[in-house]
Amino acid sequence: MSLFSRNAALAEMFSRHGAALCQAEELSRDTVTDALNDGHMVFLGNPRHAGVAPRLVGQPARVKVNANIGTSPMDNSPAAEMRKLLVAVDAGADTVMDLSIAGDLRAIRVEILAGCSLPLGTVPLYSVARRYAEAGKDPALFSPEELFEEIERQAEEGVDFMTVHCGLTKRGAEWASEAGGRIMGVVSRGGTILARWMRKHGAENPLLLGYDRILDIAGKYNVTLSLGDGLRPGAGADAGDAAQWEEVVMLGRLAREGLRNGVQCMVEGPGHVPMHMVEAQIRGIKAACNNAPLYVLGPLVIDSSPGYDHIAGAIGGALAVRAGADFLCYLTPAEHVALPDAADVRLGVIASRIAAQAGETALGRPQALRREATMSTARKRLDWKAMQATALDAKAVCSKRGEHADEEVCAMCGDFCAVKMSREE
Repeated sequence: MSLFSRNAALAEMFSRHGAALCQAEELSRDTVTDALNDGHMVFLGNPRHAGVAPRLVGQPARVKVNANIGTSPMDNSPAAEMRKLLVAVDAGADTVMDLSIAGDLRAIRVEILAGCSLPLGTVPLYSVARRYAEAGKDPALFSPEELFEEIERQAEEGVDFMTVHCGLTKRGAEWASEAGGRIMGVVSRGGTILARWMRKHGAENPLLLGYDRILDIAGKYNVTLSLGDGLRPGAGADAGDAAQWEEVVMLGRLAREGLRNGVQCMVEGPGHVPMHMVEAQIRGIKAACNNAPLYVLGPLVIDSSPGYDHIAGAIGGALAVRAGADFLCYLTPAEHVALPDAADVRLGVIASRIAAQAGETALGRPQALRREATMSTARKRLDWKAMQATALDAKAVCSKRGEHADEEVCAMCGDFCAVKMSREE
């Protein structure tokens, strides 16, 4: 039985958008449907998200880039987040996640959904935890029923994909503690809340125990489950430890169970991974998770680059794409330091798009190779309009040219332009 026959909402959306997506990806309909049925690709698009332009994530589709936005208790401006949304779209993001943790989270989410034509992701646990924090209570005091109700509420509103930390077990949380040998312990916000909940209640993860219920909700609305890496390494020295791989194995089991129930799943990957370990990590996670689409945060190849983590993440991202990652969650210059502003959002999206282009070029993907060839030809001809149109950030080209925009050569070489001199021989 195909995925489409078990997921009516997916079948509806694919009938409306499938042809255009296949054309954009330069893939045949059979290639896409086979990948979806095998769980190697996901179709992001909730029918209740009005005006959404769905995306395909997973092999062999083009690598996608996500931009995170959202309020924080120290910087809470819904209007600023809406501006960041527009910047992310303009910079070429494929999806957006609302990670707001301050203010009226439902009102913020509904406004972003209405203004966002890209698939939107959320972390429902944040909304539940926020209600307790606002009341001055421990966020880990929530009841499982509240969490399941929030998941369904957001699915009904139109959220396209959700991070749910279902693979985090009580044992894994214990292994990932500093007492278990980690330098950073648990660094995921959602993972930390759930680990705290399990310690307080002496019980297993309610998202794991209630996974069948989550599958019922996700299937009803074609919400893709982004199986969260609550135990991702937060320091390079923690990469590849027992806690991380214990969760990865569980995520693989959950992804397969989701597929059997007609629910699309992707798997979230590592955070901080030294450069020499990136390929092994990516290949290992993909193998353990039946080649489900892999959504990675970076990975950051060094820990010592605050203010420039978008660069450390882009290096790891390029290596990850070459090794099989499918979906890059951007990092901005504000990572580990502050809430990103609109300028940070643009830099983060472009950095991840550069990583995707570098990785896909190394893999010999036709679209990436065509962009590279087009740019080389334009440079040979000193065709600045073509260079600007081909660039990953056309606005940057225009801005840097500035007062010399009418010159045939660039302001660095001038009359010593090697291309011009070679042409005039």
